[in-house]
Amino acid sequence: MGRLVPAVTRALDILELFLDGDGTLSAPDIVRRLQLPRTTVHELVTTLAARSYIVPVPGQPGRYRLGVRPYQLGSRYAEQLDLAAEGQNVARSVAETCDETVHVAILEGTDVIYIAKVDSTHAVRMVSAAGRRLPAHCTSVGKMLLASLSEHELSVRLPVDVELVRMTPNSITEPDALRDALAVIRERGIAVESRESNPDVSCVAAPVRDRTGQVVAALSISVPMIRWSDERRVELEQLAAKGAVDLSERLGYRSVV
Repeated sequence: MGRLVPAVTRALDILELFLDGDGTLSAPDIVRRLQLPRTTVHELVTTLAARSYIVPVPGQPGRYRLGVRPYQLGSRYAEQLDLAAEGQNVARSVAETCDETVHVAILEGTDVIYIAKVDSTHAVRMVSAAGRRLPAHCTSVGKMLLASLSEHELSVRLPVDVELVRMTPNSITEPDALRDALAVIRERGIAVESRESNPDVSCVAAPVRDRTGQVVAALSISVPMIRWSDERRVELEQLAAKGAVDLSERLGYRSVV
């Protein structure tokens, strides 16, 4: 690995400062926060402004905000992202941690489609495949994705007078009951499915967001009932949430703390 260039490192440090606060900074702010000499900061700010990485804030002399160049670079990065490929990488990492089957799925109509999957190494595990389609209301990923829809979008996809498909005795078949379940999921930010699509498997799922904050997928962990317990559920909920955040960040999402 080559040597880091101090001037480039400092320039990047300055740009990353704009990720915090209200997104505007003055040269004295940068000097104070990075503990750099004023002359150095002045030269770096002048260079970044000349290349459109930062621009003056109208009506606020001496203050800067990010310019168009970082947006152009970010947009090009977003164009190159592959949700399925990134999902497979994150699913593999999560599966290595918990040794359970991990899926990433998207919503299409009233179904979910699994776009990434990594198997557990246990002899007893959920059997599925990438590309498989299931009714959304019977799965944790599907319920997570349905919970992200507006009431109008949900009503278009699942009218209140339509009986839902039953896959197991535990499947939700009443639209009102589903809406009650989705309300809980929205509040918790985690979906749980107990033997609703497979009588021998329970799952947890968390939302995956793109760079705009929109939910575009969900990541789930599926567990055979012989390894399922309340304690295990809590552990896997935390792991699914962490994996979903990791995948969201790979897609360009940055949560607001």
